Amino acid sequence: MTIIILLILTGILLLVLEFFVFPGITLAALGGLLMIGGGVFLAYGTYGTTTGHWVLALSLMAALLVLVLALRSKTWQRLMLKTEVGSRIETVESGIQEGDKATCLTRLNPVGKVLVGEQEVEARCPDNYLDAGTEVEIVKVFKTYVIVKPLN
Repeated sequence: MTIIILLILTGILLLVLEFFVFPGITLAALGGLLMIGGGVFLAYGTYGTTTGHWVLALSLMAALLVLVLALRSKTWQRLMLKTEVGSRIETVESGIQEGDKATCLTRLNPVGKVLVGEQEVEARCPDNYLDAGTEVEIVKVFKTYVIVKPLN
């Protein structure tokens, strides 16, 4: 009977670990289900049908009880990451138009920064590598970057 109880308790522990510590790995869940199933199988084989039914019912209730208690406890909230991401994506101002002139602030290799008027914008030059200080023309304006070409 001790082996059956240990198998079921270890299986429940592995299921809890799968839900809260190793989500997505499924090895712990698979091992937990196999251990619980093995414990119930041993109970049926060793002690008969009636005891097997009782062990099955108690195993299911114990697994549900442990899962509910684990979800309701404050233990997991202490382990949770509570930081917030405060960064934002730089967007291109609406005043920038196709055909505007700009100057490369960094090397466009093929992505870098250009200065359009007073605004520093991320730029891409898909066909060329441009050095800093090169005069460019804006070909296309997107929400977060612009496409440029050299003014040759």
